[in-house]
Amino acid sequence: MKEMSRVITAMVTPFDENLQVDYQRAQELARRLVDLGSDGLLVSGSTGEAVTLTVEEKLRLMAAVVAAVGARVPVWGGTGSNDTAASIALTKEAEKVGVDGVLLVVPAYNKPPQEGMYQHFKAVAEATSLPVMLYNVPGRTASNLLPETVKRLAEIDNIVALKEASGDLDQVSEIIRSVPEDFYVLSGDDSLTLPILAVGGHGVVSVSGHLIADRMMAMIQAFTAGDVRTAAAIHAEVFPINRAIFCTTNPIPIKTSLRYVGFPCGGFRPPLVEATETQMAVLKEAMRAQGLI
Repeated sequence: MKEMSRVITAMVTPFDENLQVDYQRAQELARRLVDLGSDGLLVSGSTGEAVTLTVEEKLRLMAAVVAAVGARVPVWGGTGSNDTAASIALTKEAEKVGVDGVLLVVPAYNKPPQEGMYQHFKAVAEATSLPVMLYNVPGRTASNLLPETVKRLAEIDNIVALKEASGDLDQVSEIIRSVPEDFYVLSGDDSLTLPILAVGGHGVVSVSGHLIADRMMAMIQAFTAGDVRTAAAIHAEVFPINRAIFCTTNPIPIKTSLRYVGFPCGGFRPPLVEATETQMAVLKEAMRAQGLI
């Protein structure tokens, strides 16, 4: 695949006034995100409200984004679910529409044991020639992909990366010390990007990239160049906005913030709801401090 990205923005899914996917707006958003500094995009992830999208919508959305920016940056498609057979089927179709890699989330709700997770990811990876990024997010799935399981999975040729959103730096450290050097660990939390870089991480699958991809990239580039002081200063600068965009369930804050910067992407499919007045105030305060509005 193309070189592993450092700031992969997990795109919101734009909806029209009838909560139907707005594919043209998705293409406009993709171009905007790349222009802002994202060097990779993820379509149909948690931020994209993937659990409320149909298979047909997911594939058409992936195809639209690939058509818009696929020549400029790698495009990843979220094809994971809690059904191995369905994940395999969607992954095969995503490969046909031209994504550069797939993101596979830990199966939610059915809470497989570690061996079940291993067999799930192994089966999907073996069904595709695409690079695979694992996604561990216990806060959403109620299951934690443990370091020893990641180590086993990293031995599979096309499983190349992990989006790690456990929030546990000890776990991240254990994973990084256990996997091969060519296996990439990316932060799944914007505010933990620098700490994860410090223990050997590669970058971030970002939500704040919708607003500050350029600053996130500058922080990563400073750190990788050995300028830790500058990286820490940028981390401190963007920390308030990176926290504010998670003041309630993602993607409610980030989609709301896009309205404030003049790039509305519609509402939310139920059961998600609009931000409260209090949440809007938190967002606006952080965005003003960042000079975004």
